[in-house]
Amino acid sequence: MAENVFLSLGSNLGDRLFYLNQAVEELELCGIKCVKKSPVYETDSWGYDDEPYLNQVLECETFLTPEKLLEETSKIETLLGRKRTLSGYQARTIDIDILFCDNEIIDIPQLKVPHPKIALRRFVLIPLCDIAPDFLHPVIRKKAKELLKNCTDTLNVKLFQK
Repeated sequence: MAENVFLSLGSNLGDRLFYLNQAVEELELCGIKCVKKSPVYETDSWGYDDEPYLNQVLECETFLTPEKLLEETSKIETLLGRKRTLSGYQARTIDIDILFCDNEIIDIPQLKVPHPKIALRRFVLIPLCDIAPDFLHPVIRKKAKELLKNCTDTLNVKLFQK
């Protein structure tokens, strides 16, 4: 049976919209079918000062295990030019975060699902609410729209105009 997963995409280097769209294409090639896409938002950088991000949330179906999903999303990030360093937040061509895998709770060194910072980030919650406002966070036990209502993040998040 296919798993229902939510992914967050972000880009703040180069042709940001190209990288979001290319990530979706690469996901599809890996057997990760995008069934819903939020609008694209332009957001301030979270955790450091840099160029604004474009962000989007996807609802996808896949037969991949969460660990294999992480492996494939990491390969896509590398393919699209993401450079990783060992410390802190940094600018990137593409970032793909696994937000949810159905209602699973995964806590292993390389993967934490649900993503531990969902409730703190409007740039994730706003697009998530566009496509799944009633999705119930399996740990916090609140719907996405409730998490957004209670979020204390004050960074600017606005619809992206091409």
